[in-house]
Amino acid sequence: MAGRIRGLRWWLIGLVMAGTALNYLTRSVLGVAVAISPMMADIGMTTEQYGWVTGIFQAGIMFQPLAGYILDLIGLRIGLAAFAAAWGGLTMMHGLANGWPALAGLRGALGFAEGTSHPGGLKVVAEYFPARERGFATGIYNIGASFGGILAPPLVGFSVWMWSWRAAFLIAGGLALAWALAWRSTYRPRADHPALGAEERAHIEAGQEAHLAGAAEGVRPSPRAILRQRNFWGIALPRFLADPMWGMLTFWMPLYLRTERGFDLAGIVLFSWLPFVAADAGCLFGPAVAAALQRRGVALIPARKLTFALGAAMMAGMLFVARVESPVAAIALLSLGAFAHQTLSITCIATSSDLFRKHELGTVAGSAGLLANLGVLLSSLAIGHWVGQWGYEPFFVAVFVCDLLAAVVLWSFVRAPAEQ
Repeated sequence: MAGRIRGLRWWLIGLVMAGTALNYLTRSVLGVAVAISPMMADIGMTTEQYGWVTGIFQAGIMFQPLAGYILDLIGLRIGLAAFAAAWGGLTMMHGLANGWPALAGLRGALGFAEGTSHPGGLKVVAEYFPARERGFATGIYNIGASFGGILAPPLVGFSVWMWSWRAAFLIAGGLALAWALAWRSTYRPRADHPALGAEERAHIEAGQEAHLAGAAEGVRPSPRAILRQRNFWGIALPRFLADPMWGMLTFWMPLYLRTERGFDLAGIVLFSWLPFVAADAGCLFGPAVAAALQRRGVALIPARKLTFALGAAMMAGMLFVARVESPVAAIALLSLGAFAHQTLSITCIATSSDLFRKHELGTVAGSAGLLANLGVLLSSLAIGHWVGQWGYEPFFVAVFVCDLLAAVVLWSFVRAPAEQ
């Protein structure tokens, strides 16, 4: 039939992945710029002040519940386009900052605008994918988070070489604006999309669980009702405990490689992207493990729990990052940590779409994101304040311990709908 696109849902999740990549590129540029350029000296920023700047970003992104609620109300097409345009414009303004207080203010606003990434992606997955495909779809769009980290070092390195660190923010922000236009012109809800074929529509609708399809159109999510559910806390508390690992990779790893491992600009550009490649693999490994367990007769929610526990166990490599002498070994262990983190993180995020109705997912993801980003905020402030006295080793140990606790919490709190 004219105008139909075969496999439309996969094209849409690819577009979401591109948006996620740009979301994480715009937030990752700063961490690379402070490590390989004179940015800190140019704007008069100390390491402790940099800790506050990253913390204020996390404070902004902690408004994810509001951002997710807005997406639930106004819809994905307009909502994601508007927020993406906002984070693109704010990123470009980073290139004009002349002092760390101004940079901190921009980071706070950027955090709020970028808080729509995960709620939006999760809503697309719930809208366009049957239950058995949601894990892989979630993993695919979350590859964008790692890919944004991969792109940041070469982008900043090229910008410093050709112009200055300020140009990196202008380029990254411009790309985000272009994505906002592409999303606005491409996305439609499943019921209205003219390019969705009848066969694919039937495939999607046949795989939607009955317990997630009970909300009438236009029903507003109830944040209070969501907060009363143990399954919400079974998702949110593990994210609070586990997400500091991602904050460490995004904001602190380039500085760690420079100050503790002696990497220069070329070394950071050449090697700091490797943990993010490993994280990409983790995005697909987690759903693959859960799917393999299901094929062996394990129910969906227990399969997710086992996969999360496996990811937490693999985080043990972080115990040795600061102890190995070889910088190459340190990069390898950080890569293992990134792989393990994304294995469990994707599993936790995908579990949300197994437990909550579509009209609640933006609010659920945003509220869980608040706790996740609170964890990143507290860890970032702690690193900025104490890393000069203690070094990085206590923080590497802490991420492993916290992930083990996260696994215990998820196993204890989350129940399949039939068990409630």
